[in-house]
Amino acid sequence: MRVISGKNRGTKLEAPEGVNTRPTVDRIKETLFNMISFDIPGCKFLDLFSGSGAIAIEALSRGAERAVLVEHHSDALKCIKTNLEKTRLQDDAIVYNIDIYTALQKLKHKNEKFDIIFMDPPYAIEGIERVFECINEYALLNEGGYIILERGTTKHTPQFDHFTLIKEKTYKTTTLSFFERIQ
Repeated sequence: MRVISGKNRGTKLEAPEGVNTRPTVDRIKETLFNMISFDIPGCKFLDLFSGSGAIAIEALSRGAERAVLVEHHSDALKCIKTNLEKTRLQDDAIVYNIDIYTALQKLKHKNEKFDIIFMDPPYAIEGIERVFECINEYALLNEGGYIILERGTTKHTPQFDHFTLIKEKTYKTTTLSFFERIQ
């Protein structure tokens, strides 16, 4: 796993061992960032279920103004910190080692807003609808911003109140679904 493009291109990144995280493979990550490349420079990026931090680090490498990473597992957190230090991007990132709902509440209280929210929850997780509800209720998404949900292809495309699917890219085992808030 590596940084694909930008000022940190080619930097190898650490990934947590075991089955608790499932890093986005470079091929999918490259396609994802090609799809959103024009929206990255200067954006505020939120990475939920961050794992190794590779997605947020890629966004920062490509010119995102700031990234917030949320990861609850301690092994993954160690990788995030190592990867941010390796890429020297730690000053452009805030890392929360708390559960998703507590992090979303903290972001609300700090009046944070994001242009792009990426989430790669465990494929078997239940309750992703609640995460979308919190994002909407706490007004965490800037006008014109969008959410990218990485999910397993075996699951049907989810539908969420207040959000509409705007595009989708499907691979063998992974689907990237893009949602924007209904105005």
